[in-house]
Amino acid sequence: MRVLVVEDDFTSRKILQKILAPYGEVHIAVNGLEAVEAVTQSLDDEHCYDLICMDIMMPEMDGQTALKRIRALEKDRGIAPSNEVKIIMTTALDDPKNVVEAYYKGGATSYVPKPIDKHMLLHLIKTLGLIE
Repeated sequence: MRVLVVEDDFTSRKILQKILAPYGEVHIAVNGLEAVEAVTQSLDDEHCYDLICMDIMMPEMDGQTALKRIRALEKDRGIAPSNEVKIIMTTALDDPKNVVEAYYKGGATSYVPKPIDKHMLLHLIKTLGLIE
């Protein structure tokens, strides 16, 4: 599994990296702008990500905007919705508006609240068929 962790908080980034590293290659981006650049590069190289774990609140470009740009990149390249990268949005905010925006309008695959529960995250990734 090829994973992109998009998180501006160092501790959260390290936790996600530690949880996901046993299951494959984990790349890091510290904001939405870097995430869009990483996804663009992966599409250009035809070595796409299987999973993106992305925070909603970040500097430079927030997760909502990055999510929409990533989905637009996939659409522009003719990637069918069934073949899109799985994107799990994470946030410390208990804000239904942000969750609705990401999950229903932005095309996120799922949503996980912080602090990240390792077992819940791994169960979700198993449900998505990315790990056994």
